[in-house]
Amino acid sequence: MDLLGAAQAMGEVTAVLQFADLAGRELLLFAGIWFFVGLVDEIAVDAMWFWLRSKGRGRALPFCPPAGGHLSGPAAILIPCWHEADVIEPMIACCRRAWPHAECVFYVGCYRNDPETIAAARRGAADDSRVRVTIIPHDGPTTKGDCLNGLYHAMEQDERSTGELFRFVLLHDAEDQVHPLALDLIDDRLQRADFVQLPVIPELDRRSRWISGHYADEFAENHLKTLVVRDWLRTALPAAGVGCAFRRDLLGRIAKLRGSPHPFDEGSLTEDYELGLLVKALGGSSRFVRALDAEGQLIATREYFPATIGAAVRQKARWIHGIAFQGWERLGWSGRAAELWMRMRDRRGPLTAIVLFAAYLAVVCWSVVVVGQFAGLVEPRPTTSLMQAVVFVGVIGLIWRAVARFAFTTTLYGRREGLYAIVRLPIANFITILAAHRALAAYLATLRGRETIWDKTHHERHPTVALDANEAIPA
Repeated sequence: MDLLGAAQAMGEVTAVLQFADLAGRELLLFAGIWFFVGLVDEIAVDAMWFWLRSKGRGRALPFCPPAGGHLSGPAAILIPCWHEADVIEPMIACCRRAWPHAECVFYVGCYRNDPETIAAARRGAADDSRVRVTIIPHDGPTTKGDCLNGLYHAMEQDERSTGELFRFVLLHDAEDQVHPLALDLIDDRLQRADFVQLPVIPELDRRSRWISGHYADEFAENHLKTLVVRDWLRTALPAAGVGCAFRRDLLGRIAKLRGSPHPFDEGSLTEDYELGLLVKALGGSSRFVRALDAEGQLIATREYFPATIGAAVRQKARWIHGIAFQGWERLGWSGRAAELWMRMRDRRGPLTAIVLFAAYLAVVCWSVVVVGQFAGLVEPRPTTSLMQAVVFVGVIGLIWRAVARFAFTTTLYGRREGLYAIVRLPIANFITILAAHRALAAYLATLRGRETIWDKTHHERHPTVALDANEAIPA
């Protein structure tokens, strides 16, 4: 290459580096503004939580079940299934042991084209007359709402047969490990509320400390802080789909509101979340209940969460699709200021992903520029006071989030996991970015007429089943 050609090449490289410098600054400014908004949002929630704790409110209190071991009325537990042969048998067995109450009936929904799950459910049911293995009369998968409606229909048939309505309906998934006191606690709290949500605690999976572990961090903060604040604000509480119970008459009112014989929306990917908001829309009362057993442990639902990137992205994409895109479209914006604030928090997933992507891209751009500067190929523009302020706020926000994650994860899992939670923050961000992209693509596909399907998470192990020492994460 002659000198002229070399000079032209160097000029092109310099131009690229100058563009990277400019792009990095613009991306950082965009991300910084939204980081500031997010920081204010989180500090507001944190401040409310600290205030509640200072007043002695929002704490989990001991719960003593009533003597006799009886509920105040019959309870229906709905458990929808699709390809859950690996977990449904131990789940049913766990429920039967934990809840020997004669007043509860377990409705386990299996599709007719899923014989393995049907067989496993029947093994779990054994000779317990309280367990109804209900066959959905069409092929699956459809949606979770459709499966739940099949179970609701079976429940109604039993009500007509006995002439007695169930007092409340409790939702659970096939991978859940229930607490022995959960049913009594729900029964007690539903005497003063229409909808009750218990905490959900992800089980730590030693095969997947970084992927599965990030759920532990997020749920610890959400179920120890955010939902406590929402409960105090008396805004609509989103149902988690597990460990959540509704008064029977309320579900009937929701069905009438939908103009349907059933309360669960078959077109929604997050029908549980929508139910929680509809409770508030109908004037019902909701409670997030945190209570302790005799050993001081939280009465909660435990389960394993996805252990691989692909599974985690699929699950979170379904949540973002249902809550952010469908929620905005189907439920809109209504209510007082606190209600609108919480809906914005619920639906911020796509914006969060965009901001995180912009921030990471800015870091890449400036890393390239720094290399070019050391090589003498470019001289970055001077840093303005605005850029310095943006970086300062970003660093403060990152430190604040890291401290919060450490604190709440430590509360549930110990200091070691609290330290891991700080390292898992970038992993959680990466999963959020990929999930938002997948959710947007799926939502646009439904706008073009694609049918909504149950893109569910595969569960391979129930928390009550011991893990083999040599067991590896599935591909």
